[in-house]
Amino acid sequence: MRSEPASMEAASFLDHWRLVPDRLRAQLPTADEWLTSAKTFAAAMLALYLALAAGLPRPYWAMATAYVVSSPLTGATQSKGLYRLIGTLLAAFIAVLVVPLLVDTPMLLSLFIATWVGVLLQLSFRDRMPSNYVYMLSAISLPMIALPVVQAPEQVFAIAVARCEEIFLGTACAALVSALVLPGRAAPALEGRFSAWFDDAADWTAGVLLGEAAARRAVSVHRLAGDVLALDQLINHLRHDSDNRDAVRIARELRLRLSSLLPILGSLRDAVAGLRRSPAGEPAFVAALLDDVCAWMRAPLPAGAGGASATLLLRLHAFAQAEARGDPRGLQLRHVLRRLESLVQLWQDCRSLQQMLSDGRWADGWKPAFTRWRRHHQVHHHDRGLQAYAAFTAGSATFLACLFWIFSGWSDGASAVVMCAVTASFFALQDEPLAMQLNFVLANALGLVVGAVLLFCALPAAQEFVTLALVLAPFFLVAGSYLARPAFAALALGLSVTVTLNLAVADAYHPDFMPLANGCVAGIAGSIWALVWTQLARPFGARLSAHRLLRSAWNDLARTAAGRHRGDDDRLRAHMIDRLGQMMPRLAASSGAQGTEGLAELRIGLSAALLQRLRHRLRAPARLAVQRLLDALEIHYRRRLRTPVSIALPTRLTLARRLAAALGAVSHDAADAPQEALHALMEIELALLPPTPPPRLPEPSTNDR
Repeated sequence: MRSEPASMEAASFLDHWRLVPDRLRAQLPTADEWLTSAKTFAAAMLALYLALAAGLPRPYWAMATAYVVSSPLTGATQSKGLYRLIGTLLAAFIAVLVVPLLVDTPMLLSLFIATWVGVLLQLSFRDRMPSNYVYMLSAISLPMIALPVVQAPEQVFAIAVARCEEIFLGTACAALVSALVLPGRAAPALEGRFSAWFDDAADWTAGVLLGEAAARRAVSVHRLAGDVLALDQLINHLRHDSDNRDAVRIARELRLRLSSLLPILGSLRDAVAGLRRSPAGEPAFVAALLDDVCAWMRAPLPAGAGGASATLLLRLHAFAQAEARGDPRGLQLRHVLRRLESLVQLWQDCRSLQQMLSDGRWADGWKPAFTRWRRHHQVHHHDRGLQAYAAFTAGSATFLACLFWIFSGWSDGASAVVMCAVTASFFALQDEPLAMQLNFVLANALGLVVGAVLLFCALPAAQEFVTLALVLAPFFLVAGSYLARPAFAALALGLSVTVTLNLAVADAYHPDFMPLANGCVAGIAGSIWALVWTQLARPFGARLSAHRLLRSAWNDLARTAAGRHRGDDDRLRAHMIDRLGQMMPRLAASSGAQGTEGLAELRIGLSAALLQRLRHRLRAPARLAVQRLLDALEIHYRRRLRTPVSIALPTRLTLARRLAAALGAVSHDAADAPQEALHALMEIELALLPPTPPPRLPEPSTNDR
């Protein structure tokens, strides 16, 4: 009896160790990653060679810049390089103006630099385009240029010009090598992201519609929302490396439709679940329709964009016309069929656009099948309070580091302040920056060890530039191969740049361990201080961010129910969808639960806005019932803003009663009432009273009310 469990444990242990080679293999760089590393190293060596030939004072800055701006995508490299150069020029200009004026008042100079860091970070947070790199780099470049020259302010102009020249050289070399040597295009990467998104969406939809065990795919709904938001960066890079304007237009149209799919998928999930739980159950023809829709959604291109959608739409129209308008289950059925129709139309548009993106050209005469919502340009949601606080945290960390430098008289204190500003700024907008900041600290520590080994053991063998490149190649090729992996990017980039700066390659070899050690210790101390201060000032993590996003959604719902959203439904929808993309990954990260509150709030908001627009077309009794429901919605969400999430509101019962009354009144006038009003009421009912209650969002650890 005892031998059987022992044998099972032994088998499990052996299975685990058999997987180890596979896991190790998965961590090894791919061929594309080796190629990116080789291109980056070549650009860095070219920049270093030209900087040495030009006699620049710190040629290693050109090499470090090549690593900072390089990316697997040519467009990203070019845009990052351009914006880094602009940011450096702006910081250099400010340094030349300010340092001579404030150098005799260290406190004022420190306060100005810290304020500059905070203000520029705040501007970078407000810009969701790649151009935010201008503000970010300008924020950290000012202390890099200004602080090392406080002992010799007359040199600030020469140092500022030299830094700009070195950074321009590194940027130009990175852009040149990226464009000429097997350029990495954004279009194939974007096509792969879109394809993966469609696969995830089709799998998640099948789990919902076919009654499969959706729990195993439930995290996908959070990833769907987050992945839509992540597409923006690739689309922006597409502008820089593609002269095909059709590709940019197609990608933007496709991205807007992907975000519109999210509320429809959430609505369909609850509508189908409600129909299955009704006394009459799910009709056989609906089950057959769901099977066919899921099979069609999973069909690869070009089948997914073909004429099969027309057949599905004809069947949906026929079934919708056959349903009795007054039957309660008929209303449920019509709502399911209406949402299925919207899903098929929108999916057809998405697949057609995906095919156009693959072909590389816009199809002349193409008309979208889904026209219920007007297309609206993206409207971004910003949590101004948290953004301002994050910027203040980085600025205050920099100021406190300056104070320590001033009062301690530390000769290498400038390096500590610079690394503090860099570490605090790069990860300022992350909800939980601890892991990335630890990687940065680790990169500084490893940079001291690797830099010392290379400086004292390897560089003496380099008698000319070719041998120097050969000596540096093993380390930089390996480190650079992990630059494109998000899990290792901060460590790999920090290590590459730190080792480059520690080597301080110049036109002559002058090894000195003490300056190297002092500079590294100062950098490590500055990074550790930024990490500690960030954790002290911002201990709340993703949970508070998610809760504040929910509160913002509740506030918008109250305003919409009261008719104070200015009547622009399309702008409201774009804003709420953007907020949903920020909210759902945070809900997953903060609680680990399969939360659906974000989708529910979005659907209620869109339905309330629709009812505000349609209520004037209803007869008096129905109009009054709808108005009473909207009033109850406003009161409910106003109270929700003042009440902890864990406490159920009594207004929920009032909402349920008024919702039933509004459904009855509008159904009674079904001959004259717009069908959209019935569907909006049904949508609110499903979102407020779903077949299965949504998980509760945990209370934030910090009182933010």
